[in-house]
Amino acid sequence: MSYQVLARKWRPKSFATLVGQEHVVRALTHALDQNRLHHAYLFTGTRGVGKTTLARIMAKALNCEAGVGSTPCGVCSACTAIDSGRFVDYIELDAASNRGVDDMTQLLERATYAPTIGRYKVYVIDEVHQLSGHAFNAMLKTLEEPPEHVKFILATTDPQKIPVTVLSRCLQFNLKQMPLTHIVDHLSRVLEAEGVAFEPAALRHLAKGAAGSMRDALSLLDQAIAHGAGKVEDEAVRAMLGTVGDEHLFALLDGLVAQDVQAMLEVAKLMDARSLSFDGGLQELATLFHRIALIQFAPQALLDETERSRLEHYAQALDAEYLQLAYQIAIHGRDELSLAPDDYSGFVMTLLRLHAFRPERAGTVSAAAAPAAKPRPPTAPVRTAPPVAPAAAASRPQAAVPPASTPEARPVQPAPAPPAPAVGKSSAADDDWHALVARLPLSGMAKQLAQHCELSERTESAIRLRLSPVHKHLLGKPQQDKLQSELQTACGRPLRLEIDVAEVASETPAERSRNQQRERQERAIASIERDPFVRDVVDLFDASIDESTIKPV
Repeated sequence: MSYQVLARKWRPKSFATLVGQEHVVRALTHALDQNRLHHAYLFTGTRGVGKTTLARIMAKALNCEAGVGSTPCGVCSACTAIDSGRFVDYIELDAASNRGVDDMTQLLERATYAPTIGRYKVYVIDEVHQLSGHAFNAMLKTLEEPPEHVKFILATTDPQKIPVTVLSRCLQFNLKQMPLTHIVDHLSRVLEAEGVAFEPAALRHLAKGAAGSMRDALSLLDQAIAHGAGKVEDEAVRAMLGTVGDEHLFALLDGLVAQDVQAMLEVAKLMDARSLSFDGGLQELATLFHRIALIQFAPQALLDETERSRLEHYAQALDAEYLQLAYQIAIHGRDELSLAPDDYSGFVMTLLRLHAFRPERAGTVSAAAAPAAKPRPPTAPVRTAPPVAPAAAASRPQAAVPPASTPEARPVQPAPAPPAPAVGKSSAADDDWHALVARLPLSGMAKQLAQHCELSERTESAIRLRLSPVHKHLLGKPQQDKLQSELQTACGRPLRLEIDVAEVASETPAERSRNQQRERQERAIASIERDPFVRDVVDLFDASIDESTIKPV
C-alpha cells in the first residue's frame, strides 16, 4: 500500500477528534443536536486551521445513515464515501479555478434537483473570496432561499473581500490559529501512534515553524522524519528549519546584559558558520524581548513556569524602557536586512545598535533589580546668589564633574574578594576564584561561563564549579573546553573541569561585578548631589539632576 502523508492520514473525522476551535465545535454540535440548521455557513481563518475538515464533518453529520446529529457513525456508506471523496451529494468547488458567472450558474441549476443518495446536497466552495462580482450576484438569491435539501458551506482566508450582501446571508465562524501547545500535543500523539522516536524540544521548533497551522505542522513533521532517518531530534530539526537555537539567543542576551560586545559578535560568527537564518534570529530575539517585557508588566500572562523562571533574570537586569527600544531595534533591523550589504553585516549592525543604545554600562543592573537606594542628604535651603561675573563663572567647576578634593568623587577601589575555601594543596592566590577568573584571558561565552560559576571544590587534579540553572545555556562543549584549557595554563598542571548545575551558594564574579558597579554609581550620584555648586544651581534655577548622565570615574 502506498504511503499516505500525515496531514491526510491524521485528518480529523469527527468533532471529538478535531484539535482546537472549541468555540466553533460547540455552536455546530448544539445546532445539529437541536436540529436548528442554517442553510449557509461561512468558515474563515488562515491556512491549515480546519475549514475544509469542518465542512466534511458537517456533511457527514447531515447525511449519516444513523440520522442527523453531532456524532456521525463514521462507518456507514455515506460517512466512508465522504471521507474518501466519493459521495455524489457532497460537492467541493475551488473558487480559484471556477470563479466565473457561468460556473456559478451551472452549480445553482444542479442544486434544484433532489439529492441522489443522501439526505442533503452539501456544496463546499473553498476560497470563495476569489469569485467574481458577477458570480457573487448570481448566487445571492439561491444563497438566501435555497431548496430545503441544499446546504452551502463557504470557506475563505480573506473574508474582507466577500461582499456584505453575501456575509449577511451566512452564519460566520472565525477559526483561530492553533496555539503552540495544542500543536505540540497533537504531534506527540501522532508520533507515539506512528512509533517514531522524538525529542519534545524538536516538536516546539516544528510548532513555531507552522505558525498556527496544523496542516503545516504535520507536513513539517513528515519532512523532519525523513530528514532524521526515522527520528525527530532537536538538533536535526533545527538544522532542517535553519532556526536559531535557544543557546545562541540566550548567549546574545547574556552578552547584552554584561555589555560584552565580543561575546555577541562570536554568536553572530557561530550563526554564520552554521548558515543559520539571521532574519529568523532577529525574529526570535524580538520575541524574547516581548516575553521579557511581559514578565516585567504582566508575569501572569506567561503560563509556562520553565520559561518564566528562565527569563526572570533578564527581566531584572534589563530596564523596562530599554526593552521597548530593543524590541524596536530588533524588528527594524529585520526589515533592513534586505538593504544591508549582506545579512551578516546587517545582523551585526543590529547587535551593535542594541549595545550602543543600552543606558547601563558593563555589569550594571536596572533600578528594578537594584536594592533600595540609600537615603540622600537633604537639599540645602534656597539662597539668593549674587550675579556671577563671567570670569568668576569660568573659574567654577563644571556641574557634571565634582571637585577633585571631594572624597566621594575619588574612584572607589573594589573591596578585596573573600578567599575561596582552601581545598587541596593549592596556593592562596589560586584558591581565590574571583581573582583567578580575572586573570584568565577569556572572551565571549567562555568568559560568561566562568563569571557565572562559583568554586565548589578544588583538588590537585580537578576543579569542580557550580552553575545556576538560570545560566545552564552557557554549558556548551566549546566554552567548557576553552575554560579548562585556560585553567590548566594558569595553574601549570593538567586539570579536569567539572560543572554542576545547581543553585549557587555564594557571590559569583558576575554578581560581584554588578554589585561593585552599582555601589560606584551610587557614590558618584551622591558626590554630585553633595557638591555645593551643583546644589546652588539646582536651588537657583529649580533644576533637577539627570542621574542617567552620571558615570563613575
